[in-house]
Amino acid sequence: MSAISVGQAVVLGIVEGVTEFLPVSSTGHLKITQGLMGIPVDDTSVVGFTAVVQVGAIAAVLVYFFKDIVRIASAWFRGLADKEERCHHDCRFAWWIICATLPIVAVGLLAKPLIEGPLASLWVVAGSLIAGSGVMWYADRRGRHKRGEDDTGFKDAMLVGSSQILALLFPGFSRSGATMSTALLLDLDRVAATRLSFFLGLPALTGAGLYELKDALGTAEGALPLAVGTLVSFVVAYASIAWLLKFVARHSFNAFVLYRVVIGVLLFGLLGTGVIEA
Repeated sequence: MSAISVGQAVVLGIVEGVTEFLPVSSTGHLKITQGLMGIPVDDTSVVGFTAVVQVGAIAAVLVYFFKDIVRIASAWFRGLADKEERCHHDCRFAWWIICATLPIVAVGLLAKPLIEGPLASLWVVAGSLIAGSGVMWYADRRGRHKRGEDDTGFKDAMLVGSSQILALLFPGFSRSGATMSTALLLDLDRVAATRLSFFLGLPALTGAGLYELKDALGTAEGALPLAVGTLVSFVVAYASIAWLLKFVARHSFNAFVLYRVVIGVLLFGLLGTGVIEA
């Protein structure tokens, strides 16, 4: 992973930590930042770094929601031996997360050449940022925000989990943006939509990071930048999660919609003028 220095890893770790769970596309922001720093976005080790550094942000979710995760996991394990426990919402929720992860895993494996090839273009990122903004704007206005986290069911989990495929195929659309928008269209309130997005993202992002670890390390000198970037992303992501949950409890997603449009238009401009390469 000699393509990325320790200093660049710090910057990318900050970008990842800030944007992973905000509905603004962490992958898109990482690709833009890499492009501005002259890092080849389609290099195998760089693609691997992008996936693995997300593990730092995922670790922040594990720490922040530790009590919730232990409660859900414990209910799942109890349900393996106790038939009555299987009717508990936490036990069922754990199974829903597992099932909702399967579609993105299947698409990720089957479409890997496209994801790491033509779809990795910054032109795709720019277009997806703007297109995703329209979806989010519509979902936030159409959704009735009347259902809480305890009202979710298997259908909700499958639809929200499957929506992650949009972000996988179109970097810039945003995994959290896709999941939150889908949850809002299912009439979940903004806090419930945000928390559901966190939980459903855990297996897929962790798996992607572990799968790409070998390419991210590349050579021995790649271990240090990877470790630094991952640690930085953990610290920054923890603060970002706390801020986001407080923000969505009191505000709409308008600020994110506007920001995405601005960044998308700016990226089109940078690409069109040759400031950065696609």
